[in-house]
Amino acid sequence: MNNEYFASINEVSRELGLPAHTLRYWEKQFPTVVRPVAGAGGRRYYRTETVARLKKIKDLLYNRGMTIAGVKKLVHNGEFSATDFLSTPQNPAYTNDVSNEISNNDENVSHGASCLDSTKIDLAIGLLNQARELLE
Repeated sequence: MNNEYFASINEVSRELGLPAHTLRYWEKQFPTVVRPVAGAGGRRYYRTETVARLKKIKDLLYNRGMTIAGVKKLVHNGEFSATDFLSTPQNPAYTNDVSNEISNNDENVSHGASCLDSTKIDLAIGLLNQARELLE
């Protein structure tokens, strides 16, 4: 017997604090990650693991300052599930992780900015935006 829980788009929208149209947009942007089940009348129902993925996407976009393109790159490269192990932006370990990633690429900077991974750039920009907000 399967005890899997399915949530409607309205339930997920309330849980994540996002409008339903944003969830539908993310379905189009991340079709391999966000795939709701179609119920009667075409209604969307989300599995528990899909809701968890939506939470990760929201965190990457809203808290970490990544772009849609940056998250797409994580998905495309198969690194999306690895984001489970990243610490939150409020955690000093997150700051250290980004600083370490950037300093590890210092040699690459001398060869040109194109050597830097855009995901790492997105993380660094997110960190800089958070620092600016704290200073304002």
